[in-house]
Amino acid sequence: MDTVVVKRNALERAIVVVCSALLWLTMTVIFVILAANTVLRYISGTSLQWANEVPELLFPWLVMAGVVLAAEKGAHIATVFLVDSVGPGARRIIAIIAWIAVASLYGVLVRATWNMLEIVHDERSPILQVPGSVTYACVMVGMLLLAVLALLAAWRAWRRERVEHDISEPGAQAAQG
Repeated sequence: MDTVVVKRNALERAIVVVCSALLWLTMTVIFVILAANTVLRYISGTSLQWANEVPELLFPWLVMAGVVLAAEKGAHIATVFLVDSVGPGARRIIAIIAWIAVASLYGVLVRATWNMLEIVHDERSPILQVPGSVTYACVMVGMLLLAVLALLAAWRAWRRERVEHDISEPGAQAAQG
């Protein structure tokens, strides 16, 4: 049975929209704050006290949004020479098992991060007093989204489906199974 090309489902589209918006928003805010603070420093010799802290708080959100988007597109690094040496049936089984293992490991990371939220919640950023749990929540949400995408990839491998964007993006076929 041949692989069927399908479009992203509603969940994948929602993940892409949210992560893309978050990526652009955080990148823009970080740029504007750092640029304004630099200009202020050169013009007046002073700077905004909070201007270093906000980018530090936003940067993990930017990174996790980018990681999730890269995973959705199948753009992460993959070593596939062993998988490519077996037939399509074995390749499909390997993909299913691998994606379920990946989803399970992300699930472990989500649970571990969840358990740490209460501990790091008491840590506060020096100026804005933002709880440390905000950054950890970012990691937890990112890992949860990665687990969901891995489960969707396993489901697609099971059903012999491939997302439409995989065909035109180099390296994406290997990453999506």
